Amino acid sequence: MTDSTNEKARSVRNRTVTLSQKEVLFYQTRLVKLSKPVQHCDIENKTINQDFFETVDFLPDRFVDLLFIDPPYNLTKSFSTNAFKEKTTLEYARWFESWFPQLLRTLKPTASVYVCGDWRSSVAVHLVVEKYLTVRNRIVWEREKGRGAKANWKSCAEDIWFCTVSDDYTFNVEAVKLKRKVIAPYTDTEGKPKDWTATENGNFRLTHPSNIWTDLTVPFWSMPENTDHPTQKPEKLVAKAILASSNPGDFVFDPFLGSGTTSVVAKKLGRRYAGIEIDLTYCCLAEKRLAIAEHDKSIQGYAGGVFWERNSAQEPKLLRAKGIQGSLRLF
Repeated sequence: MTDSTNEKARSVRNRTVTLSQKEVLFYQTRLVKLSKPVQHCDIENKTINQDFFETVDFLPDRFVDLLFIDPPYNLTKSFSTNAFKEKTTLEYARWFESWFPQLLRTLKPTASVYVCGDWRSSVAVHLVVEKYLTVRNRIVWEREKGRGAKANWKSCAEDIWFCTVSDDYTFNVEAVKLKRKVIAPYTDTEGKPKDWTATENGNFRLTHPSNIWTDLTVPFWSMPENTDHPTQKPEKLVAKAILASSNPGDFVFDPFLGSGTTSVVAKKLGRRYAGIEIDLTYCCLAEKRLAIAEHDKSIQGYAGGVFWERNSAQEPKLLRAKGIQGSLRLF
């Protein structure tokens, strides 16, 4: 037997978060399972290792300030010990609606909801969520690692539907501004910068967030947030949703947690959190990442209270984790 749950041969520069067998044994002791209705304090800052469909009825009412949902997309794909099979658009919509309404009772009247999807699933998601929530916007983010195609357009974008329970909701616009390099530095009549700031490293302006996100990097081997989960979202992406649509101390919930990105980012940003994930390995990866977050609060691409352009040369050094490698063994 090897000393890792991951059998891949990795470069010494690879920072992917992996697990030793001892770590799996340790972190699984932190996981919880539900067998009866619980209060929010029972699952606060916990990872629930269980089938979502077996636990949803046990979740408390009105405890969620921000619901982040990244369900299986409408394509055939394996997730470690589980798999999803592609359906027709109507079949996917029926599948989505078979469980989505059950989550509504967990939401506070002021809650916001973000639902991820790709071009195959996004239409179905919209048809369902608009029945139950107010759809505020569709966010499109550039997934720059999309595969090339000879007989079609390269698919390198995904959607996120931004919804709210009511007209009374949180949106912290100042918390999610993008710091962007100024290409055309306009000045006023006195020659002073107009809506931008001159620095030793270049000219920059803070811009309001739009519904097109092109500043994200999909996690890969040299990033300390990377895991072997096949559809892992960037911490920076989740940070945008959490900072915009919740406040410190609010409760963030993810019913399809995967390798833990939503919980990890919530912890780094001072929110309470909980998530459900059926796969034991991904749950243990989530717990290891949460343990690392005790000492490393950095989010690549976010620093100084602003988001930076992707791969910006001016990005502050504090964006990069120091002293803690993604492949660090805690045992």
